[in-house]
Amino acid sequence: MSAWLPSAPCTPGTCVEPPTAARALPRAVLRLTAVAVLLLAGVAVVLTPLRTRVPAVLVRFWCRWIVRAAGVRVRFTGAAPPEGGLLLVANHVSWLDVPLLAAVRPARMLAKSEVGCWPVAGPLAARSGVLFIERDRLRALPDTVAVIARALRAGAAVAVFPEGSTWCGRARGRFRRAVFQAALDAGVPVQPVRIRYLSGERAVGTAAAFVGEDTLLASLWRVASARGLTAEVEVRPAVPPGRHHDRRSLARAAEPTGRVASAVRHGHSEKARSKSMRTL
Repeated sequence: MSAWLPSAPCTPGTCVEPPTAARALPRAVLRLTAVAVLLLAGVAVVLTPLRTRVPAVLVRFWCRWIVRAAGVRVRFTGAAPPEGGLLLVANHVSWLDVPLLAAVRPARMLAKSEVGCWPVAGPLAARSGVLFIERDRLRALPDTVAVIARALRAGAAVAVFPEGSTWCGRARGRFRRAVFQAALDAGVPVQPVRIRYLSGERAVGTAAAFVGEDTLLASLWRVASARGLTAEVEVRPAVPPGRHHDRRSLARAAEPTGRVASAVRHGHSEKARSKSMRTL
């Protein structure tokens, strides 16, 4: 396994809550239709010169609407992140994490280089400012860090999921430190964000998890058919530049509080493969 492609022991069969009964069909169809309409509207904007003129506040609201359209309540806590160059880091549970992070602050995402070759999705990702990385080549690490640092110096926010793979939400991995070198090199703050998905008001749920051999279609349906799902997004205090002088301590400082699970025993040894938008 490459250092760029860490894995989590979470799998759909052992971690993820099953979809609800068939009576949820009409509700799920309506929700997915609403999500599709919002996504198509976003694609239409990306394909026009107006994409560089859309106010950040509208991007944030659009991202919230996508999550809400899927039937997920959204709860944000914490202060607004700083302006200028910023490394935005969060734990990784679901495809919903991407719009939720953008709702905190619109940012350039990282994606593996293969995404750039995909029909339709590749050109759209490139036009939207995605940074492509060669995750299966360890030698590409210094170049990738340099690309991220340049974007940060230019005043952009770059969003990263340093766990490198999605976890079910009831357990999580350690933040890999490589990407934090870019923040040190650029002299910009790191903005930690903690994302949790609750089933009801308090219990941590796994219906939103996108892990292992799960398919996007299955995950979309599970989310859209769920009831009482809430995304809780905690914007923690930013870590200012100069407070930590090495990437290891900076990565540890940015990790969500609480117990970090380096491994989870589910009676299943299968490792989860990384999804296309998972990073470093």
